[in-house]
Amino acid sequence: MARPRDFEETDALDAAIGCFWRRGYEATSVRDLAAAMGISGTSLYNAFDDKRTLFVRALDRYMAETARERIHRLERTLPPKQAIRRFIGEVIDRSVDDVERRGCFLINSALEVAPHDPELGEEIAQRLSEIEAFFRRTIKAGQAAGEIPAARDARDLSRLLLGVLLGIRVLARARPERALLEGVARPALGLLDSGD
Repeated sequence: MARPRDFEETDALDAAIGCFWRRGYEATSVRDLAAAMGISGTSLYNAFDDKRTLFVRALDRYMAETARERIHRLERTLPPKQAIRRFIGEVIDRSVDDVERRGCFLINSALEVAPHDPELGEEIAQRLSEIEAFFRRTIKAGQAAGEIPAARDARDLSRLLLGVLLGIRVLARARPERALLEGVARPALGLLDSGD
């Protein structure tokens, strides 16, 4: 008979996120993770198999609590163009309020891990694609509603918005200045409006 887990999985994943976020994937050992999660190394392996699997689960939990939550809430409650603007605005707010300048766990991982580990790089890319897909869906919905010019290529514009989002989160680690970050976003968001 399997032994019941003696820890709450979501709390353990949140602790793992914090550990990976502070140290980075490569510098984080299984011992570091087990200590942060308040479990033994054996319990970590029994619950999550290995460090890589735990990292992927941590990325998924982070996405669920940040980008996916925001996407779900904004798509449900706001008109398309306003949902995109609010999404970017909330990311700017979060960046400015990040007093430790930790940045975004997903984007930090993309910079650290993706170039050196194709398998984990693909996991990270899939999560970035979720954000791009939100932008694309919302742009197309805005075009169908007449809010966003139909002449705009939804694929190109969604990729541009993803690039702007990544740029904001990276730039904010060095210069978390609202005027600067809003200035980065403004030209791209202007493409959602009529005119060239």
